[in-house]
Amino acid sequence: MSDDARQHLIAGEQAGLRYALGLPRQAPVNLAGGTLGQRAGSSLEFKDYRGYEPGDDLRHIDWNAYARTDQLSVKLFREEVNPHVDILVDVSRSMALEDSRKAQATLGLAAFFASAARNAGYSHTAWRLGEEIRQVPNSGSLPAAWEPIDFAYTGSPAEGFTQSHPNWRPRGIRILLSDLLWVGDPLATLRHVAERAAVAVVVQILAETDVDPPPAGNLRLVDSETEQIRELYVDTSAVRRYKEALSRHQENWHQACRQAGAIFTTVVAERVLRDWKLDDLVATEVLTVV
Repeated sequence: MSDDARQHLIAGEQAGLRYALGLPRQAPVNLAGGTLGQRAGSSLEFKDYRGYEPGDDLRHIDWNAYARTDQLSVKLFREEVNPHVDILVDVSRSMALEDSRKAQATLGLAAFFASAARNAGYSHTAWRLGEEIRQVPNSGSLPAAWEPIDFAYTGSPAEGFTQSHPNWRPRGIRILLSDLLWVGDPLATLRHVAERAAVAVVVQILAETDVDPPPAGNLRLVDSETEQIRELYVDTSAVRRYKEALSRHQENWHQACRQAGAIFTTVVAERVLRDWKLDDLVATEVLTVV
């Protein structure tokens, strides 16, 4: 691993020491595991009662209460969560966009979440998302000891989910780090990420030039995935259409995350490396300040 890449892993690890990974109260958790969470689930610790609703597990009906009140009610139990986080890193070429700091921010954020996981008493594993989903060697250790993560994949990250069956921990937390700039149904991807997870988090990492492209002028564009070259003139109308398309793409991911019960946030690489502020994730309780 290059010294520059290792330095960004170390910087992210240091920044993550200010936070601990948390379990959002609104997380759609209904499975059993090892650590108590906030919502009702299926552990053995009693939490509360509520009225019976069609489809509820009949084993949780309090028949003694029914005999006393003639009203069906079910017992709620606090859910449990496996204290582990799987960090999924998109290794597409677009994540190392020339003249941007997306690759550095992505490495830093992977280390950031690993550090916040350790603060919460969670173990962690990092994974490369490319043609296949493969575990990063040594990623259970401190980030500085991880094997190199190279951003060289030229296909669609969506293919990795169809070609792989990673050994992710059930009932753990899963975090996807990607620019999400690929064609395909977001919900199909999210179903893989969220399946049997306690919490799924999607962090979209964009460069400043992704968010605010040059306002006007002649541009020579090189496709980071296919290396195809295109010369074109960009005017204010083209910039407006691009921003509208990006906004629609982000809204599609927002909607898919809502459907899959995942949490979505967008960060700008250059800004993250300046201040490491992830206020959206603090607000949703994915992170807590320590």
